[in-house]
Amino acid sequence: MVIRENIHTAEELWELSHRPEYADLRLELSEGRLIVMSPAGWKHGSIALWLGRKVGDFVDDNRLGVTTAAETGFILYKNPDPKGKDTVRAPDVGFIAAARVPDNLDDLPDGYVPFAPDLAIEVISPNDDPKEIEQKIAEYLKYGTRLVWVFYSAKKEVKVYAPDQKTKTLKIGDTLDGGDVLPSFRLPVQDIFEE
Repeated sequence: MVIRENIHTAEELWELSHRPEYADLRLELSEGRLIVMSPAGWKHGSIALWLGRKVGDFVDDNRLGVTTAAETGFILYKNPDPKGKDTVRAPDVGFIAAARVPDNLDDLPDGYVPFAPDLAIEVISPNDDPKEIEQKIAEYLKYGTRLVWVFYSAKKEVKVYAPDQKTKTLKIGDTLDGGDVLPSFRLPVQDIFEE
């Protein structure tokens, strides 16, 4: 991951992300700072897809809203100053509650989702900077994400964050639940990290 200190807006990020030189990279903004990430590795991608299927199937079966994939950018904060300091993040899996989704998905404009996801799921890779992960979690919670799940495959644990609540650490033998964001969703941690 590389952080570039020039200040960018969400609109500039959208333009950059469509340039050929950035085609194989993932881009995010943290208060206008450009964050450049390489593609995820095999284990990261496999876990993220598996989680996306589990959450997506549950969301679809219960008509709860929309699930998004890793490349989906969410504008967590749009600075009214046109010079930037916007924050745009792309969780490995995102969920948006039905009440916040237009009735017709064809009505969605091109561009990033203009608000924070209700649930953000992050799968940690070995080269992820712990301080950057903390910053990302703090931004999700600060700007309206109601639940954040962070998966650490090397430790086989899940950290659960929610606004104004103590962080929970779940390990093999525990069960992850969706709280009031995904009511009745249950997933044994062991199932996530099976070899």
